[in-house]
Amino acid sequence: MLKLEKRPQPSRVFAWLTPLIAVFATMIAGGLLFAALGKNPIEAIRTIFWDPIFGEFAFYYRPQLLVKGGPLILIAIGLSLGFRAGIWNIGAEGQYIMGAICGAGVGLAFYPLEAWYVFPLMVVAGAFGGWLWAMIPAVLKVKFGTNEILVSLMLVYVAENILAAMAFGLMRNPEGHGMPGSRNLNDYPSAANTDIIAGTGMHWGVAAAFVAVILAYVLLTRHQLGFAIRLTGEAPRAARFAGVNPTRLVLMCMGLSGMLAGLAGLFEVSGPSGQVTDSFNVGYGFTAIIVAFLGRLHPIGILLAGLLMALTYIGGEAAQSNLGLPAAAIQLFQGMLLFFLLAVDVLTNYRIKFAKRGAA
Repeated sequence: MLKLEKRPQPSRVFAWLTPLIAVFATMIAGGLLFAALGKNPIEAIRTIFWDPIFGEFAFYYRPQLLVKGGPLILIAIGLSLGFRAGIWNIGAEGQYIMGAICGAGVGLAFYPLEAWYVFPLMVVAGAFGGWLWAMIPAVLKVKFGTNEILVSLMLVYVAENILAAMAFGLMRNPEGHGMPGSRNLNDYPSAANTDIIAGTGMHWGVAAAFVAVILAYVLLTRHQLGFAIRLTGEAPRAARFAGVNPTRLVLMCMGLSGMLAGLAGLFEVSGPSGQVTDSFNVGYGFTAIIVAFLGRLHPIGILLAGLLMALTYIGGEAAQSNLGLPAAAIQLFQGMLLFFLLAVDVLTNYRIKFAKRGAA
């Protein structure tokens, strides 16, 4: 008979092994899923994880790793700061949307002016839009004790409706023959988020994601705020005795995560997406939650997890087109990753023991 026994202290070995075990378990369960759909499981797994990097068309897929991974890493870094402190911002998708709307709004307001300062102003507006949207659940929490999980999540649906209203109304392209969606910002050089190095996928959003990883690492290991974040998450009572201000911490963590999500939205709408449409959001804000936990809430881990999740996006699209797998199967496959991560994570705090049946 199997029995879970609590460890005296969390296992550092399993803390880092569980993501690898979760990925391996996801491959096995995903293979069974693909087999049930009548597809070759080995071919499907190879298409998702191998072909985008080493396959015949890898030269096309490799830059997409950065394009897809950039927003995931940027959002996940912001979320991880709050998660470490026990502050649960689940509404990054809404902050991502509002950052895109605010940033694109500034760019469209200057159209067709050709000036170097347009894009920097868009970046500031994108960060402000995400920050402002995150401040709603933050202020409600510190002033009225509301649950930031529910409030931030509900605000996602408000943001989606605002996005639709912008695409069909205020931001609709006047030269678009009545079609929903704004002007394409890629056709407006002053507002376009182009590749820093042509053909690599390394645009300004990807660069910002790498900078965020470095700054988050320095913050958590060298700064007083990082110490307050770690202490609050690991020992809340000790944090109070150490003089950590919980109100300030909530505002800081929610603000930083909202700002980074807003930046991700701005870089996406001015780059790969190109325009504000009612279908602009593709779930990066929710997928970034998986990335944050898969990376163990550590900046370097999040960097690797973001690239891995981007690989499942790219490989999943290839599997849909080449093998005829339904999109829902790929989404389920990605969801399995979080399921197995949470399941296997139990081994960090508990060990499996064999006990005789009927023993106390």
